[in-house]
Amino acid sequence: MTHARKPTKPNHQPHQAHNPSFSTTGMKLIVPLQGVVQGRGGLLLGTLVPCALFYFLQLYLKRRRSNSSPPSPSSEPTLPRTSSRSNLSTRGSISRVRLSKLATQISRPDHSLYYVGLERVSRDPYHVLHNPNGIIQLGLSDNTLCFDLIGEWVARNLEGTMGGGVDLGINGIAPYQTFDGVMELKMALSDFMHQVMGESVKFDPYNMVLTAGATPAIEILSFCLADHGNAFLVPTPYYPGFDRDVRWRPGVDLIPVHCRSTDNFNLNITALDQAFSQARKRGVKIRGILISNPSNPVGNILTQDMLYSLLDFAEDKNIHIIVDEVFAGSTYGREKFVSLAEVLLDSDIDKSRFHIVYGLSKDLSLAGFRVGVICSFNESVLAAAKKLTRFSTISAPTQRLVTSMLSDKRFIRDYLEINRTRIRQLHAVFVDCLSKLGIKCAKSSAGMFCWADMSGLIRPYSEKGEIELWEKFLSIAKINITPGSACHCIEPGWFRICFTTITLEEAPLVIERIRRVVESCNSSS
Repeated sequence: MTHARKPTKPNHQPHQAHNPSFSTTGMKLIVPLQGVVQGRGGLLLGTLVPCALFYFLQLYLKRRRSNSSPPSPSSEPTLPRTSSRSNLSTRGSISRVRLSKLATQISRPDHSLYYVGLERVSRDPYHVLHNPNGIIQLGLSDNTLCFDLIGEWVARNLEGTMGGGVDLGINGIAPYQTFDGVMELKMALSDFMHQVMGESVKFDPYNMVLTAGATPAIEILSFCLADHGNAFLVPTPYYPGFDRDVRWRPGVDLIPVHCRSTDNFNLNITALDQAFSQARKRGVKIRGILISNPSNPVGNILTQDMLYSLLDFAEDKNIHIIVDEVFAGSTYGREKFVSLAEVLLDSDIDKSRFHIVYGLSKDLSLAGFRVGVICSFNESVLAAAKKLTRFSTISAPTQRLVTSMLSDKRFIRDYLEINRTRIRQLHAVFVDCLSKLGIKCAKSSAGMFCWADMSGLIRPYSEKGEIELWEKFLSIAKINITPGSACHCIEPGWFRICFTTITLEEAPLVIERIRRVVESCNSSS
């Protein structure tokens, strides 16, 4: 083995060429250690030292190879491993993932009895055949009285139009549409509103923005007219859905303006002015007034004089007015409905602060179609609303179908006449039957509900007594109605009963169920 120390001898060159991976640097480190490996340094140097040096040699070669050769394209990167996987599996060591303040707030259970009642019905809905002992829905202002007319029109017209008609052909419904509604529907809706509102006013299609129902129309106007933390004045009692429409995403507050039964819950300008002044003293910025006309839930109609007074009030306070007129065509009384647009045409007042909301859910029984409209004279509001409708666009098939329906002048004329007749008949029967049970209703001229006074049935005379009576209607009578507290009514014992969700033939069943509650209250008192 002594000749191994002589690298100049030619007989060792072939050995080196035979092992190409055995580098010259490696030879320089290993050859001097041969004496140690042969045992000349004793047990310690002959075993431990060679192992240690061999380990460092391998580490050196590995680092050199990694620095000199590029990474393979096919090699996958490795992720650093955590020092302890037990930290990930330990319960309670990781906090709950956070949500936004908005999501946290609106995900909480809704305590409004209006929505609680709707949810109770959904768990046990009445059906004449499948669930005759279920809860009858009288808490939703849904008009089912003319579903037969709508169904007949669709059966006559939908199949032929879908096959090759221009309106509902594939070229008319598949491509993107304008977010704020196609002009054909705006024009058809303008004609319909003109007919519904007594042909006293004509709406300009260029002042209209279409939305997926009246709900987003109100929300969009809230975004346009007020900032987060501002407020609208709202006469009470008012539709419970306003609280969600205005407060949830726009963050606009609602300040109730309490109206009383002694005035049949009609709006009073003095009460409006007092509410405005008190809000200003608290540092709240009032940006507008939100009104439903015809009123929901009372069913009364704003007079022309009151509308003029509202125009003056809004101009004096430099605020906006939003009028929800979705029940304009569902009238049955002697009072004539007057649209805000009609009053504006006869006035020289600045029209940029007035906005009208309308939809087809009530007057045309198309709640599921989700067709709403904003009518405004404010160019900036219209421009902003058109952009915001990106998030509430009506589907293209719906727009084309509704355009075709509204363009059928004969059908629309017959429908409006029959719809008013059926509402009038059922309202008369329902109010008369309630009167015989000792329940009086507020005077009304429009809408799909009656505002019933049941204060004589509540014990004690308070909101608590009202809620207990509401529970009796759900448990004993198995019907859902809306308590006045959900509508922010200041007087306990008033309830909204939506009678257009049932047929004339079902009215006796509902009255009989109400009778059970009345008798139960009278016997306990």
